[in-house]
Amino acid sequence: MAEHALRPVDAQPRPQVRQQSPSPLEAERVRPLSRCQVADRLQELGALYAVNSGTEPREWDGLSRAFLRRLVLDIRRPGFGLLVAENTALTACAYGFRLRAGLFEFREIVVPQWVRVQSPHLDWNLSRRLQRRLLGDHGDAIGVTLVERSDARKLAALRSWGWRSTSGHLYGMTELDPRRVLLLCP
Repeated sequence: MAEHALRPVDAQPRPQVRQQSPSPLEAERVRPLSRCQVADRLQELGALYAVNSGTEPREWDGLSRAFLRRLVLDIRRPGFGLLVAENTALTACAYGFRLRAGLFEFREIVVPQWVRVQSPHLDWNLSRRLQRRLLGDHGDAIGVTLVERSDARKLAALRSWGWRSTSGHLYGMTELDPRRVLLLCP
């Protein structure tokens, strides 16, 4: 029997109740991985990097290997820290290491495309949460990263997450260097 046949003639249909989605702050759990846990999840981290690289699947294997080579070298550095974001699966990661008192170098921030464009200026943005947590875990250090001047997409994403350009003199760079130095204050 149809639903309308069960309702009195003068009854109004029930308004649709909007389902509220979970808070973006709770969608992914952010947590650190120890060096041993990173070693156990290398393949998963490499796959995450490749999938979120913005390239064709045929290029993913090479990108994954290059990322893992950098990660394996960086994990040995003093002050190394890596955070992952996950819900039912790994969704993002960020890592880096302390350079010296007050400075923490972000080597990689790996997030899905939607994170780059969904309210990047708001505190609940996953990239901003990863950055803030890594800096906080390392004594509220100032974040520093290098970006190729030609990588406009990465530069735009980082700037939308609060990064600001600075002089390359921090790294002994000149204006002719192909990289740009960005800083992030806690």
